[in-house]
Amino acid sequence: MPEPDFFLVSVIGVVTVAMALVVILQQNLIRAILAFAVSSVGLAALFFVLSSPYAAVLELSVGAGLVAVLFLVALILAGGEEETVLP
Repeated sequence: MPEPDFFLVSVIGVVTVAMALVVILQQNLIRAILAFAVSSVGLAALFFVLSSPYAAVLELSVGAGLVAVLFLVALILAGGEEETVLP
């Protein structure tokens, strides 16, 4: 019978891979960024479960920085156009 860690690693791995696929296939930039954040947290959880807390903390810090930069890029891309209203 497999250990309980096997099931935990399997569930976290499936969620992480699913969110990575959402990042690739999502048309909406904000939803893709949120899926990337969930994928990054899932990867950090995998590192933590596999007894590598240094890699987990490193992944969380790098992932948080990337999410912040991606949100700024999304705001810049979304806010660059002016709308004209017809009378």
